[in-house]
Amino acid sequence: MPPGRAAPAPCPTRRPRAHRLLLAVCAAFALFSLALVPLSLPLGWDELVYASRFPPHAPATPFSAPRTRGVPFLLAPVASWSDSVVLLRLWLTLLATAALYLGFRPWLRVPHRPSAAAVAAALYGFLWIALFYASAAMPNHYTAMGAVGAVGLFLRARPAPATYAGIAAWLALATLMRPNDGAAIAVPLLLAALLVPVWRGRGRFLAVLGGLAAGALPWLVEAYVRFGGVRERLARASEVQGDLRPLLSFVHQLTVLDGPLLCRPCDGDGIRLVAAQWWLLLPLLVAAGLGALRRRAPDALPAHALALLTALSAALPYLLLVPYAAPRFLLPTHALLAPTAATGLLALAGFARRRAKGPSAGAAVVALALPLALAGHLVVQLLLVHGNARIQAGARGDWARVAAVLHERGVGGAGAPASCVLRGNTSVIPVAYATGCAPGTSRGPGDPRRPTALVLRDAAPPRWARDWPRHTVPGTYAPGWVVHVRP
Repeated sequence: MPPGRAAPAPCPTRRPRAHRLLLAVCAAFALFSLALVPLSLPLGWDELVYASRFPPHAPATPFSAPRTRGVPFLLAPVASWSDSVVLLRLWLTLLATAALYLGFRPWLRVPHRPSAAAVAAALYGFLWIALFYASAAMPNHYTAMGAVGAVGLFLRARPAPATYAGIAAWLALATLMRPNDGAAIAVPLLLAALLVPVWRGRGRFLAVLGGLAAGALPWLVEAYVRFGGVRERLARASEVQGDLRPLLSFVHQLTVLDGPLLCRPCDGDGIRLVAAQWWLLLPLLVAAGLGALRRRAPDALPAHALALLTALSAALPYLLLVPYAAPRFLLPTHALLAPTAATGLLALAGFARRRAKGPSAGAAVVALALPLALAGHLVVQLLLVHGNARIQAGARGDWARVAAVLHERGVGGAGAPASCVLRGNTSVIPVAYATGCAPGTSRGPGDPRRPTALVLRDAAPPRWARDWPRHTVPGTYAPGWVVHVRP
């Protein structure tokens, strides 16, 4: 094929089967998530911040500089009129499943192996992180699908106006959810639209730039309205996140592969090899995919190379700037690596089938090794989903238990004064939300909003509150909760 031309699209007769397989993967994604993560799981800290933008989920909790309006936009169809957690999680599961399907659907038309799109959706969708967050009011899955969908459309050999609109829409979604991720995803695509002959063109460039601008617009407007400008908002966001600076967080990202959902700081966490096996398997699959493409479909290599570069661009800020770790931060990277890894997996499966026809015992071992490895990987991921869901159910249940003790002492709750203020050393925002109070600051007793009660865990009260009545919280998942109520 002459240089500078895109590879031909795969045979159309193979697409219906691959499309049905993709639909089956998405259905399994929804079913596994519903089975392993209870719909009644209380809203987490971040989820409460987003949901409390709506009156049924009042009182409103502080909306700090790093947060964006993307997740409230997703919640609005349900949260604007209902406070049901079950209904909200059902809605979010439907949204997440639709996003998984729409995000990987463009890859059905990327040259070489349409079935790789469905396999890629499975490699991403059956990670415990993706399954856990399928029903969560969090932005990262939608950023990941925005990234993989935008790249898949960007690679179209003969883009139509609808293709450009799709690129812009996916980039706008990713940026609306997390502006920093949207920018990291857009940079490689903009460079490709400027420098790579096969993708060079005004249409792709304007689509990426327009999507980035549309998604960032609400953030920019809010930066000037609430924080005094872009620089001021970035400075406040850096302060809230523990001072973003050059550092090496790669080890921290390894420690959270099996949880917790957030480690801040991460010094006391360790690396479990059974969870780290995905990081060992993923590079092997990506390398196998690149090798298979180089041998059988060299014209498809640039497409996968762009996806890999975009994956790296999305990961680098979290590996080099953020002083804490959460497994969800790398969901866009997992999604963008998945198509190449899926190509490698299919190549290895073909190799195993060919070796299985051999007469030797070694051939049988080779044929069995791959399915056993995949089965083990799936079992580990499903156990991690179940385990983290159980931990979160217990930990989040403590907030309601603390609130019950406070209600018994006349703090918050129905019929209590609405001006109550809570402070504490841990989980003040979700406990205040559960109690019906405002979360206070860490300032001293001269604060005009002097706290009505202190909520502490494994900590002594400050000097000015040592004579306040002390009440333990019974039956908590995590021990050591006590409340001190102002006399």
